[in-house]
Amino acid sequence: MAADYYQVVTTAGSQDEADRLATGIVENHLGACVHVHPVTSVYRWAGKVTRDLELRLVVKTAADRLRPLVDYIKANHSYDVPQVVATEVVAGSDEYLAWVRDETRG
Repeated sequence: MAADYYQVVTTAGSQDEADRLATGIVENHLGACVHVHPVTSVYRWAGKVTRDLELRLVVKTAADRLRPLVDYIKANHSYDVPQVVATEVVAGSDEYLAWVRDETRG
């Protein structure tokens, strides 16, 4: 059975980009809320192990907004291959999930 709600994670390389993505996501009703956290990422890119300071964006959204949200992130992100990982929300307070649903309606 498919989930009704998701948390979607992406990262940004600057505060400006994180702010732009988060604001666009909420303004376009693609997510109800975006948490932005500083993180250190260690990864391999172009054959080199890289360490960067990034900002992790965690978006709460309804299932019917998942595909448009993913498309928005990919279209508006500066990275060649942005992280976009969706995790099903299996439980939550009824009031909070209703708020997520309501905020992701146009």
